[in-house]
Amino acid sequence: MKDSISSCISQLQESIISLEHGSGDINDILQALGLDNAQMRSAQIIALMDMLSDGITPITPDLITSLLDIAEAQKKFFYCIGGLLDQGGAPIESKKETEPACDITSTEALASAPDKYEEEMMAEMLAMTGETPAEDEGWEKIDGQTESPPVEAEAKQPELPTEQDKTIEPEPVAAAAKQITEEEQSTKVPAPPAKKKDAQAISSIRVSTQQLDSLIELVGKLMVTYAVIAQTKTDNISKISSSLSELDKVIRNLQSEVDEIRLVPLKQIFMPMHRLVKSTSQKLDKRIKFTITGEELALDKTIVECLNEPLVHLLRNALDHGVESTEDRQMCGKDEMGNVHLNAYRKGEFAYIEISDDGKGLDADILLSKALERGIADPDKEYAKEEIYEFILQSGFSTASAVTDISGRGVGMDAVVTAIQNTLDGKISITSELGEGSTFTIAIPLSRSVNEGIVDALVTTVGPETFIFPSREVLEVYEPVENEFTDLPDGRETVSVRGKVRPLIRMYKVFDLPAPTDDVIPKVILVKLGDTVAAIMVDEVLRQQKAVVTGFTLPVNSIYKLPILGFGMMGEHDALVVDTETLIASHMDTSD
Repeated sequence: MKDSISSCISQLQESIISLEHGSGDINDILQALGLDNAQMRSAQIIALMDMLSDGITPITPDLITSLLDIAEAQKKFFYCIGGLLDQGGAPIESKKETEPACDITSTEALASAPDKYEEEMMAEMLAMTGETPAEDEGWEKIDGQTESPPVEAEAKQPELPTEQDKTIEPEPVAAAAKQITEEEQSTKVPAPPAKKKDAQAISSIRVSTQQLDSLIELVGKLMVTYAVIAQTKTDNISKISSSLSELDKVIRNLQSEVDEIRLVPLKQIFMPMHRLVKSTSQKLDKRIKFTITGEELALDKTIVECLNEPLVHLLRNALDHGVESTEDRQMCGKDEMGNVHLNAYRKGEFAYIEISDDGKGLDADILLSKALERGIADPDKEYAKEEIYEFILQSGFSTASAVTDISGRGVGMDAVVTAIQNTLDGKISITSELGEGSTFTIAIPLSRSVNEGIVDALVTTVGPETFIFPSREVLEVYEPVENEFTDLPDGRETVSVRGKVRPLIRMYKVFDLPAPTDDVIPKVILVKLGDTVAAIMVDEVLRQQKAVVTGFTLPVNSIYKLPILGFGMMGEHDALVVDTETLIASHMDTSD
């Protein structure tokens, strides 16, 4: 039995290794491992599996290693089943009170019997591969050599199998088992899994030699300017001021060059979409002409990394819901081949990505009835077509008649909204003509997200602490009067800013700081997150300046659950950078 299991798994492992050399099919591997129909409740995991099966996710050495680990785990699983079957059926405990209780020794032996077969299995794996499995996976050392002196309660380590040991001989359960002490059980704690790299992260960027030369030149100017300032006497204020102006100019040019280096062409994520469209259209039995324009547009790598998953969902939506079947297109007098177009362009400070099709379009009446049925729409309100189209962006909303591996789960468009609005601070607009097609347009601000780097910062104070707000998220700073504050019946606080009521967040309450004194005139900072605008109250707004944002070396956010991105270095003093997205989201959740 062991030979048969080993042979099957070895063939599967050879197929996995062949993927690294460009041969083999990932879908066959996923089917053999039982992962093609894995039921997952997370829409993001479903999207990851879809992108892997469609060939969008590249085959990396880490992926090959993971697949080999899964195959090895299945081998252990089959070995364990084979070992248990060789022991015969498990004893059935009688329910009659007159019968004596089952033998304690037999029960303990049955519970610990798999350990012997795990040892034999590991011995065979050692003989085949010449490797010793890691102890942090729960396996004991086989060579019998340990770093610490042996404990009396530990069992004897298994020896390497000989030719006569190839076949497992059935043995009584009690004889095959070993007693496991509490000390031995407590030491076999599996190690926490290593943190894996994000599959969508861009690990490398091509940089031209001209850009590198420009960087080196700017760094040289930076060093010379610093030397001039350091050698200038303190009484020569005019020369120091001139050198500081030159230093500021060099730093700005250096930041501009670094931002240029971070740009990645959209071609990197657009080109794999050809395979996605091809495989999806074959599943749907539709003929599709897929065209791409604007792939040469370069955006910041953080934006490009977040665009992959939304594009997958939108293209699948266009192929499944947008383009009609061949028979329906013939009945409507259309060309048998449907058209799907992916376009990208830049206009001002925004990048636009369009996914359009010449399909059946969106029926506003059907969408409205679905929305009313699900309780999303207000039956007493009159909606414009554009407002009705936005219902399909709601979580759980789907017009598919049946759930398939492509649509009907009601999670695809919800994932698009999460990635575009919350992560990239962008917007999605929908235009459609019934019978002519639909267009989904993504508008993304070109300023990249604030995680690390040089940012324009609004420096504020709350009590004794200094906080930084990224300027790109700030709409305005307002000084309210006392009668503009209002407490709602449910306990929430609001403030009226130029006639519009905004939810109010008091920073001293969030960070448990002393309340401001009566002589402090508070300021509110209007911050926009997606379609939500909130007012954040601080004691004072000091100035606006450049700050260098760096992350924490310790997992502070996971320990204290604070809405903080990291440290903002401004010169002599550092300040905490506020994560406005988390701050507003947590305030809204508490209010609900």
